[in-house]
Order: sequence, then C-alpha cells, then structure tokens
Amino acid sequence: MKTEISLTLLICCSLLTACQKDPTNLGKETAREILKEALADSSYVLLHGDTVIKNKDTAITIAEAALFPIYGEANIKSEQPYEAYLIDGYWVISGTLPKGWKGGTFEVIINAMDGRFVYLSHGK
Repeated sequence: MKTEISLTLLICCSLLTACQKDPTNLGKETAREILKEALADSSYVLLHGDTVIKNKDTAITIAEAALFPIYGEANIKSEQPYEAYLIDGYWVISGTLPKGWKGGTFEVIINAMDGRFVYLSHGK
C-alpha cells in the first residue's frame, strides 16, 4: 500500500512538472533541471551503447566547430583535405599540408560514443 501511494505521488508530481513547462521554449531553469537529473543518474547509458558520431562527415563538422573559434576558420580550412579515422570507438582527425610545406596541423580525438573531446591540439 505504501509503495502504491509513493508511486502515485511520484506520477502526480511528474505530471504537474510536465504541465508547468512551456513546450515551445525550454528555458534556462528547465535546462538546468534536465542537466542536474542526467548527471545524477549514474545508470544512464547514452543511446544504450550506440555511437552518437556515426560517420566521418559528422566527426569533421564537430571538430571544425571546436577548432574554428580557437585557431581561425581560414587557418583550419587551409589544412584540407582532413584525415579522419574511426579507431576503437574514437575519431582521430587531423589536417594535412601540401607536400613540401612546413608547419603543423590540428589533431583532434573525439569519443564516438558520447562526443567528448579527448584531445585537441595544433602544431607549429
């Protein structure tokens, strides 16, 4: 009986919270609540073991989004074509330079499972 009451109370609270949220606008406070809940739930497994970054083009787009503000869009794009390899669940991406050119290129490693950057660097 006590479990049924607790479950009913939990469902009612959830419904009240859901009804209070504006479905057209997330809002900062709701975003903060969602973040807090997600971080507190240690049993949460992103997409149940599936990868978020499934292909080379997506991995490159994510890498560029991080690299452009840091190193400049023109600088990073000058290192095309990029090399991108999915190795053991990680995207390893780097720029290239034409033969005979001296200098460094960017190197990025992104976890394909959750999109986290493991490494980001640019040589000189």
